[in-house]
Amino acid sequence: MPPTRTRTAVLVIGLLLCASLAGGARTPLEYIQDVQMAEGSAGAKEDPLLASTIFPLYDKLTAENIVPSLMNLFKELQKDIDELEASAPATWADLVDPYERLNDRLNLPWGIVTHLEGVKNSDALRAAMDQLNPLQVAVSQRLGQSSPLYQAFKLIRNNSTGLTEAQQRVLDGVIISAKLSGVDLEVAVPEGEDKGKARLQATNRFNDITQQLSTLSNNFSNNALDATAAFKLLITDKKDLDGLPGSFLAQAAQRASNATAENGPWLITLDAPTYTSVMSYADNRTLREEVYRAYISRASSGAADNTPVIEQMMALRQEQAHLAGYSNAAEYFMANKMATPQTAMDLIEQLREASYNTAAKELKDLRQFAASQNYTETLMNWDIAYWAQKQQQALFNLTDEDVRPYLPLPRVLEGLFALAKRLFNATVEAADGEVPVWDPSVRFFRLYRNGELKAHFYLDSFARPGEKSAGAWQSSMVGQSALLAAPGEKLRMPVAVLVTNQSPPVGDKPSLMTMYEVVTLFHEFGHGLQHMLTSETDVLVSGIAGIEQDAVEQPSQFLERWAHEKPVLLSFARHYQTNESMPDDLVNKVEATRNYRSGTDTLRQLFYALIDLKIHSKYNPQPGVFLHQTDLYKDVIAKTTVMAPLPEDRFLCTFTHIFSGGYASGYYGYKWAQVMSIDGFSAFQEVGMDNADAIAKEGLKYRDTILSLGGARAPALVFQDFRGRPASTTPILRDENLLQTDSGSVQTQSLVSAAISQRAN
Repeated sequence: MPPTRTRTAVLVIGLLLCASLAGGARTPLEYIQDVQMAEGSAGAKEDPLLASTIFPLYDKLTAENIVPSLMNLFKELQKDIDELEASAPATWADLVDPYERLNDRLNLPWGIVTHLEGVKNSDALRAAMDQLNPLQVAVSQRLGQSSPLYQAFKLIRNNSTGLTEAQQRVLDGVIISAKLSGVDLEVAVPEGEDKGKARLQATNRFNDITQQLSTLSNNFSNNALDATAAFKLLITDKKDLDGLPGSFLAQAAQRASNATAENGPWLITLDAPTYTSVMSYADNRTLREEVYRAYISRASSGAADNTPVIEQMMALRQEQAHLAGYSNAAEYFMANKMATPQTAMDLIEQLREASYNTAAKELKDLRQFAASQNYTETLMNWDIAYWAQKQQQALFNLTDEDVRPYLPLPRVLEGLFALAKRLFNATVEAADGEVPVWDPSVRFFRLYRNGELKAHFYLDSFARPGEKSAGAWQSSMVGQSALLAAPGEKLRMPVAVLVTNQSPPVGDKPSLMTMYEVVTLFHEFGHGLQHMLTSETDVLVSGIAGIEQDAVEQPSQFLERWAHEKPVLLSFARHYQTNESMPDDLVNKVEATRNYRSGTDTLRQLFYALIDLKIHSKYNPQPGVFLHQTDLYKDVIAKTTVMAPLPEDRFLCTFTHIFSGGYASGYYGYKWAQVMSIDGFSAFQEVGMDNADAIAKEGLKYRDTILSLGGARAPALVFQDFRGRPASTTPILRDENLLQTDSGSVQTQSLVSAAISQRAN
């Protein structure tokens, strides 16, 4: 899947087979306490955001009440920071504990609001965020740039004895984050000039850049959302939609309103499910071209043009990196990751060499196949997915529409939760209706570990063009913490949010999924499990917190690989009407297609990763020259594509991962982590997938290392705890049919050494 970042339809709860869900509905204790607290205080009633601690009061949150709530909170936090600095803390209890409370008071409500921005966007919320973003950045910078606190953290780190590994990781993480926030900037000044004044000027400029980047990032995201939602193509002649499946026609008619699948009209948009279907199935080549050109040029002109946004962001990122003492933005952004720019590029190059020739052959084979079907035109970019779908059907006699009836969302959830039980002894229980949600289609669940309540999570499954961002993601809404537990409780339990963008139900028919959507759901649940099954009780290193970004995709890509295992697939692939299992021949076809065009898919991901690293390490914007026109961009195109993009392709204008999603100089992390993911998966293959006892043993070992230890231990060392050795690229190349005789093993030493050496001392 393209890695995931990251409308209204009511899911019929009765469709969910409850065989895999434990017990009956109970109201979570934390929610009862929160509601009682909110109802018992007039002030809390007037401030639903700050009353929303464990389970946000989404039914009461509005743009209007969010603004005063956060403005007051930000003022309080500024005073609290002053008080903490004045106390001259010199011990863990005096420094780290209050620091964690400060962080949580800032990040928890802010996370709720930014979550709503992604799933329930509106003009009013945008206006609120425009007002609040600068204030939030100011508080974050104030905390991150506190020299007294920075010096206190270093003092404790360097002089305290008996620190646990987790405590050391907490301190190291705060110290490097402070450096990246611009604390104590080192500035070179001529002899005789005031160094303090120069440092103050540099800090002010650093903070100004941070504010500008926050605003630009928000603008980038909104522009991408608006440009995607702006395209609407109403089709009135059904012949123009020849080749498209009935499920698509039903969805398109539902979007058009006052329409039927049979008679139309049908509305075409650029949300992912619609775009993918048109590209793959529409016989109408003119329609494919129109939709393709609209898609690749989103947010590149008019009011939603991200072109100048990118240029400004790149110039500011390079300047900020230099102020912080780094030679370029890539080194700055990767200072707290496992990899260095060079080791990341080394891995990209190794995978590129393994996949390029395969991708070139796949394109040649596709052209030959199209010609064999009497296609005489030149194969263009908007033809690739269409002919690939036909080639796949010819090779394997399989299309997405063949599998959809066997993949209703409720059944897929049942199988996913059964897998969590099998591997990790984690049980999921539906709890719909017990907490407020932001949309009627959102579901709510409890998660148990070894039979004890461990966590909760929300699931927002369906695309809602115009208000919900594209892609898929997991949000760590509430982190596990002993320090932040409610009075009388030993632990604050984690809460996660899983977001995908699949097609909603139509009428009384459930959402029927493609295998791509199934894999996406497994992927996000993998993130959620690492957040929820953590054993760490310090919120700064529990769950995903504190894990180097290029390792966080490890459990997600590990779990998504299980979706293609035959026993797992058969556990949920049952017809939504007849309850019949997916026939064996169809299951075999699904598995056979798993690596169809794997070279092309790998090369595409490497293209995204390499352009990300290159522009952050070498690109310096020049007036009047856009990135797509540079030799740097053209060189990446030459190395990582076998069919060049169209001249007007502006995919960077919607590349939200790196311009608004926190993945700047980090997109390579999907492949970096996938090396560990597939190597980890191969441990289960080695013990035998039909050996239930051995699989259960490996699953618990995986849970108690990779899913449990969070950021409390370096991820390369955690991987070795599970696997007994460093990671190797051999399993991933073998798994994707890209292993060549000369393929070397992974840069295992760089994986380990980078994990250890990147942290601050």
